[in-house]
Amino acid sequence: MKPFIKLDGLVAPMDRANVDTDAIIPKQFLKSIKRSGFGPNLFDEWRYLDIGQPGQDSTNRPRNPDFVLNQARYQGAQVLLTRDNFGCGSSREHAPWALEDFGFRVLIGTTFADIFFNNCFKNGLLPIKLPAAEVDALFALCHLTPGYRLVVDLENQIVTRPDGHVIPFSVDPFRRECLLNGWDDIGLTLRHADKIRDFEARRRIEQPWLFA
Repeated sequence: MKPFIKLDGLVAPMDRANVDTDAIIPKQFLKSIKRSGFGPNLFDEWRYLDIGQPGQDSTNRPRNPDFVLNQARYQGAQVLLTRDNFGCGSSREHAPWALEDFGFRVLIGTTFADIFFNNCFKNGLLPIKLPAAEVDALFALCHLTPGYRLVVDLENQIVTRPDGHVIPFSVDPFRRECLLNGWDDIGLTLRHADKIRDFEARRRIEQPWLFA
C-alpha cells in the first residue's frame, strides 16, 4: 500500500447523496480479486452509454458527456468531493480498489457508510469527514473554479484551500499511522517477520511431525 503523507490534488465533485457500492463498481466486475484493473470500470453505468463486461477494453466505449468524471476539467483528479452516505450498500472491497485504481487518494464528504469507510483506510484511500457547511463551500468553489485544487496534509490533519482557508479534520491515530507508513493488514503483519520466522524455526524443532 502506498504511504499517504501530503497531497496537492485536483478536485472532482460527485454531487450525489447515497452513492452505493454497486454504482461505484457494478456487480459484474466482482469476479476478480486482483485489486488492480478496476479503474476503467469505476462508476461504469454512469460513465458509459453501453453496458460494460469484465475483460472488455473500455478505450472506445461510448461515454456519457454529462457525467462529471468524463469532463475534461476533472481529468487527473485525485480528490473526490462526495455527499452524505457515500459508499452505502453491499460490502465490497472492490469499491475502494476501483477508486484508488482510477487515481483518487482522498474522499471528502459529510458521512460515509461504515464498512466502506473502514475499507478505504485498508486500501490506501483517505476518507475525510467535514462539517456540511465546509463541504457545501468546497462544492461551490469547485464548480466555479476550473482546475480547483486542495492540499491535504494527513500528518497535520488539515485541508488547505487555495485561498488559504484551513479546515481541520480528525483521523483515528492507528489509521493515521498506517496510512502515513503505507501499512495494510499484510504490512502490519510483516513488521513482525523476524518473530514469525523464529516461531517457525522453533516449531520445526519442537513439533517436527508437522513437517514430515
